[in-house]
Amino acid sequence: MKDAKKAAAAKSSKNKRSAMPNKTAKTVAKATGSKANASKVVAKTAPKTAAVAPKTSAVKAAVKPAAAAPRVEEKKVLTQRQGFKTNEFVVYPAHGVGQILAIEEQEIAGARLELFVINFMKDKMTLRVPTAKVANVGMRKLSEPALVKRALETLKGRARVKRTMWSRRAQEYEAKINSGDIVAIAEVVRDLYRSESQPEQSYSERQLYEAALDRLSREIAVVQHSTETEAVKEIESQLAKSPRRGAKSEDAVAEGDAEGDDADTEGDAAVEDEAA
Repeated sequence: MKDAKKAAAAKSSKNKRSAMPNKTAKTVAKATGSKANASKVVAKTAPKTAAVAPKTSAVKAAVKPAAAAPRVEEKKVLTQRQGFKTNEFVVYPAHGVGQILAIEEQEIAGARLELFVINFMKDKMTLRVPTAKVANVGMRKLSEPALVKRALETLKGRARVKRTMWSRRAQEYEAKINSGDIVAIAEVVRDLYRSESQPEQSYSERQLYEAALDRLSREIAVVQHSTETEAVKEIESQLAKSPRRGAKSEDAVAEGDAEGDDADTEGDAAVEDEAA
């Protein structure tokens, strides 16, 4: 009996041991199945996430151009207009010789204008002139050497002074100076020049003479590539060659001005009468 019980106990333990691997296999199978299901879930959800990603990037791509700051237009660098170019010397009738520093665009009263930026170094002044108005204001290029030579020859001529009131003659001189014509300016210098042997000029005469001399010498200096001092010396040497009127004739002209004689007789004729 004891042996039978022992044999039965041994069989039951063997059956239990054999049953344990089956349970373990089932547990592993269940775990493997759950992992497989989890991978399937991941596989199913992954494409959805990937499908959403492009939409997000597309939205960002669509938003970026709209949010970008507008581009600032670059200003065009202008170098030439109306036959004038930058760094060129020009003659502006009301101020004399100046240099074009730049040609720029500006918006004035809602309209865009192109302007010449002209610097007058001696006067320490900068002027802006619309490019479309250069003909109206009389702005011109420097005189040709042949015209400069003609102006210098004019200085050697006889002074021509009208026997009119000084106020009227002063207006004529100012008009010639502001005309921008180099020959007309040379005529003013010639007519108002006084040598050491002649009577001194009045204050107003001296002012007009110096203004005309300054305009003439500055242009000659730029054309001949010399200094203004050298140009003034050349002008004065030409003036020294001109026939000068005597002190008596000057006094007669002054008396005529005081009396208000408005006869438009040329100074040459008056000199010839007195000489006779």
